[in-house]
Amino acid sequence: MEQMIDAYNQIAASPEFRELERLRQRASEDEANALSNARKQERMIWQAEVERLRAEIVELRAKLNG
Repeated sequence: MEQMIDAYNQIAASPEFRELERLRQRASEDEANALSNARKQERMIWQAEVERLRAEIVELRAKLNG
């Protein structure tokens, strides 16, 4: 068991492993940012549609009342 721990520590200390871990972390962060941006964009699209429909309702009500 101790040999396995030593082997892991040796691998984890290698520059290649650290670089792969850095790239994995960056990819994870990029994915999270892309999802967040997509959600924000989708929210903006829906908010614009809601505002368009509200304006249409106001216009239709004005026609009915006046």
